[in-house]
Amino acid sequence: MFLCMNLFFFVAGVCIGSFLNVCIYRLPQNQSILYPPSHCGVCRQRLQILDLIPVFSYLFSRGHCRHCGAAYSSRYTIVELLTGCLFIWCYTVFGIGFPLIKALILTSFLLVITYIDYDHQLILDKVLLFMAGAGALIECLTPSVGLLSMLVGSLAGGGLLLLIAIVSKGGMGGGDIKLATVLGIYLGAKLTLLALFLSFVIGGVVAVFILLLKRKGRRDCIPFGPFIAAGAFLSLLYGQELIRWYWNLCMG
Repeated sequence: MFLCMNLFFFVAGVCIGSFLNVCIYRLPQNQSILYPPSHCGVCRQRLQILDLIPVFSYLFSRGHCRHCGAAYSSRYTIVELLTGCLFIWCYTVFGIGFPLIKALILTSFLLVITYIDYDHQLILDKVLLFMAGAGALIECLTPSVGLLSMLVGSLAGGGLLLLIAIVSKGGMGGGDIKLATVLGIYLGAKLTLLALFLSFVIGGVVAVFILLLKRKGRRDCIPFGPFIAAGAFLSLLYGQELIRWYWNLCMG
């Protein structure tokens, strides 16, 4: 049974990941995610059912368009597989229930934000608006965070990054501030602050490796959205356990 459910959520995640690819590619270009239908970016040929099966279509066509032979980026398949794996991860932690639905929705938004910010150094307001609306609707249907905690989390998360942006004179982008604000709706006060703490830790470690590998210089811009997304994901799944562990550690 557990294996079957894992397979179900992996397949569901892969299929949703295919849609997330459309969002990641089209939204920064102000294109509709519904029209025109998926097509080859070179020959403009509309893709058929065989071309749209997540992961398998890429493997069957060996990463090339069946009509013109143009190469497809492997990243589309990576996003699909990553989404499937993250969905299994969420199911393993939460099991079946409304917390799982909330986790899957938040994970999907975080993936879109991560890749768009990585590509364009931009966190789109329209994505954040839909993300905020979905979070508020989930909280209305199945209260788990609480209105006060949501408000405090949004103010504390956004306010902290706004303060950093002011002190550092632009070291934090407006999109990062808005993202931290929206996370308060999903995570509440404690988990939002934990998510930001984790994002700074993860971002610091990754930045050190990037500098050591000389992939970027000290003055080069590194998008922070992916690190906030990683921190939020870990905080959602393991935040309460991490807080309890830290509290027990401090109390001796």
